[in-house]
Amino acid sequence: MRLTTATAPPGAAAPGSGPEPPPVPDAPLDVVPARHPARWAAAVAVTVLAAQFVHGLATNPVWEWGVFADHVLSETIVRAVWVTLQLTAYATVLGFLLGTVLAFMRLSRSPVLRTVAWTYVWIFRSIPMIVQLVFWFNLSALYEELGVGIPFGPVFWSVDSNSLVGTIGAAVIGLSLHQAAYAAEVVRGGVVSVDHGQREAAAALGIPRPRQIRRIVLPQAMRAILPTAGNEVVGLLKGTSVVYVMSIGELFYQAQVIYGRTGRVIPLLLVATAWYVVLTTLLSLAQYHVERRFARGADRTPPPTPLQRARHLLRAARAAADRPEGPDAVPATPLEPLGGTR
Repeated sequence: MRLTTATAPPGAAAPGSGPEPPPVPDAPLDVVPARHPARWAAAVAVTVLAAQFVHGLATNPVWEWGVFADHVLSETIVRAVWVTLQLTAYATVLGFLLGTVLAFMRLSRSPVLRTVAWTYVWIFRSIPMIVQLVFWFNLSALYEELGVGIPFGPVFWSVDSNSLVGTIGAAVIGLSLHQAAYAAEVVRGGVVSVDHGQREAAAALGIPRPRQIRRIVLPQAMRAILPTAGNEVVGLLKGTSVVYVMSIGELFYQAQVIYGRTGRVIPLLLVATAWYVVLTTLLSLAQYHVERRFARGADRTPPPTPLQRARHLLRAARAAADRPEGPDAVPATPLEPLGGTR
């Protein structure tokens, strides 16, 4: 004999139970935003300090903004800025060319090349730049003549050191050799960061080694090289002020000459500071765009440039101005995202 349990049909209430009570709506929750008193206090303190600094710039008579305006675009200062740019450009090109050669010498399988490159980097990073510049400035005291001939044998052609290496030449040589030691480590670090499998695959395809370096290794290494290289170029731009010991008419030297003659130290230092800030800003902008170009293969949606941001804000403002108001207004179509779509 089998016993079965009677079940109520679907939708019927169980025996002895009343109708189900209606669902009780959830009580509204009070959402309290998180408070950050320390953040607000820090923001207020920084704002007050910044406002106080700007107020001091505007009201302190020691800055002598009239003297600053008279000299910031004067012919002497502009010529000095041009000399500073020339020294920076020559030393950057020569320094990074020699640094690239040294970097690949350190990566070579030859122990002689590796030792020579390592010794060069060790020596030139150990000696301060100002000492190197003074040394090259007094090169004629060490070598009166420079010539070409057979090693340890007769000299076929020679020239006086002073006529071959002048003041500007000594400055360019000193800056370039000093920069090459740091550029070698920057380039070597970028090359080492490239996956070794890339070179193995290129070698398996029969691509010659120079083409491997030129077309495969260096384009990928540039993404790691450029940020540090840009920092080195900015440092070199400011480091050209050291050549004042050689009486070269660059920016800082000319500012010294003018305030030594007029006694207006603060405004002339402010002139040099303003020009260094402008030149550094231009170099930073150039570095930003070069980095974006070499990052195209790795980042499909690079961040927008400041000009693209400004255009986006302008389009948003125009769309908001053209949007009709009222209950029958049609919502505006959202703009395309800044970085594009994947």
